[in-house]
Amino acid sequence: MRLLVADVDPGTGELLELDRRMTIVRLGQDVDRTGRLAPEALERTFTACRAYAEVIRELGATTVRFVATSASRDASNRDDFVRGVRDILGVDPEVVSGAEEAELSFTGATRELAGHGTGARSASSGDGDGREADGFARPYLVVDIGGGSTEFVVGEDGVRAARSVDVGCVRMTERHLVRDGAVTDPPSAEQVAAMRADIEAALDLVEESVPLREARTLVGLAGSVTTVSAIAQDLPAYDSAAIHHSRISRDTVREITGWLLRSTHAERAAVPSMHPGRVDVIAAGALVLLSIMERTGAEEVVVSEHDILDGIAWSVA
Repeated sequence: MRLLVADVDPGTGELLELDRRMTIVRLGQDVDRTGRLAPEALERTFTACRAYAEVIRELGATTVRFVATSASRDASNRDDFVRGVRDILGVDPEVVSGAEEAELSFTGATRELAGHGTGARSASSGDGDGREADGFARPYLVVDIGGGSTEFVVGEDGVRAARSVDVGCVRMTERHLVRDGAVTDPPSAEQVAAMRADIEAALDLVEESVPLREARTLVGLAGSVTTVSAIAQDLPAYDSAAIHHSRISRDTVREITGWLLRSTHAERAAVPSMHPGRVDVIAAGALVLLSIMERTGAEEVVVSEHDILDGIAWSVA
């Protein structure tokens, strides 16, 4: 669960970030198997809500919007989630559709790309070389790899086509990489092949309505993508400024994905930029990213730290 507190000026097109933070709560834990939000997942989420409520109060935010996505759409006990959030934050979580989620992510990721060139770092060989880019070619394909679902949006100044499919790093891990209640470490070739087949089937569904191959710039969002960038750059710690608008080549993503799928929990946990809550699900997330790049032919992914949170802020403004 993530928080952005910002001053937004729709007149000047500026968004001034006051606070941005993330807490991994695994709200989607076991939803794919049980169809319900687990009690411990709800409690982790409400604990994060209480901390966020304090930040919101201290910074004096005048408008609050809470958007809930894949896991809460799927759960039969989502009313428990809604009541808990309302009691803590004073607003109902808006359980948005996949299409709405995609539009918010697209706006957040591309608003600053439109109309001007942006500097970008290249990390195709695993270390940024400071190369400056003249800008980002349109149309964009924005891919938001979440825990339960992945959103695909193609557009230029606005959304042309979008689709959400139930392929996310947590869902794929729990569906394919868990045996006897624990993540297989490392997974077998058969497990990886089954996960890859599931991802490819989802991409087939996406291509029925979204022209993935027409995009000229692939923009990747969310923790799986930003973590791959951090690994590619061999960062000594997670560094948002170094990650934002870095460019990672398909070959580098393939190399990192292969290592993640071969590595043990201890080896992944030893990566200095790895969030502890992502250690068990990052391999699945990286495989989703690699599969998308191979399907679309994208030679690189532009990594964005600006995403659905920024889109939500703009929607409020």
